[in-house]
Amino acid sequence: MGSEEKNKSEPASRKALIREEGLMPLLEHLGELRKRIVYVLIILTIGLVVGLILAQPAYNFLMSQKPANTISLHTFSLWDGIGMYMKFAFVIALIIALPMIAFQLWAFVKPALRKHEQRSTLKYVPFALVMFLIGLAFSYYVVFPLAFSFTRTVSQHLNLEETYGIAQYFTFMFNLLIPISLLFELPLVIMFLTAIRLVNPKRLRKMRRLAYFIMVLIGVMITPPDFISDILVAIPLIILYEVSVFLSGTVHKKQLARDAKWEAEYGESLNNA
Repeated sequence: MGSEEKNKSEPASRKALIREEGLMPLLEHLGELRKRIVYVLIILTIGLVVGLILAQPAYNFLMSQKPANTISLHTFSLWDGIGMYMKFAFVIALIIALPMIAFQLWAFVKPALRKHEQRSTLKYVPFALVMFLIGLAFSYYVVFPLAFSFTRTVSQHLNLEETYGIAQYFTFMFNLLIPISLLFELPLVIMFLTAIRLVNPKRLRKMRRLAYFIMVLIGVMITPPDFISDILVAIPLIILYEVSVFLSGTVHKKQLARDAKWEAEYGESLNNA
């Protein structure tokens, strides 16, 4: 009788242990995620304060550039000025906080990485800001003028009187600039995913047709419906994908060399270590 009760209690205790061991890592991950989110919110808040300070100089600069200096902007609501000011502050906050956001994402996945993977992926963090700024410059100096010119031409063909609202003007601008700038992070994302062995260049090459279709679709969605604007956005995005594939191949070759060296020294595959 006693032995039967003992045998029944053993599976129950094992199940409880499995549940506990499965639950604790989950709770630890959720706690770590919560901590990283709090850090990101703090960084964004600090960036927003700085953004409120820099919003006026940024606004003055953009108003001195074409096409803003060729048109008259108006307010159609008492909140337009405040809304515009906050848009500038949020964009500046995003730019300031981006490297730290990238670092927090890296710190969250760091425990799952090997030492050499931690070192190699940490190098990508500073370039998050660089790629974003390159995308920002491309979208502002190339895409936005073409998009604005197209919409203005349509209005003129319809014999519409041009009266532009300041809120509408900058909303239109930021709706182009921010998505394109974020897409310029693609090479870094692909390199990171390759470094942690989630993707490889062979898989990326197999996905090339689908990737091209997605890039063209994105180009069509975020630009006005004219062929030139669509092509001018889609082609750089496709080039970005090809650059990502090339960089993924570079990272993958280093992985293979490291794996071969490890296997030669320790007699086992690095993936099984």
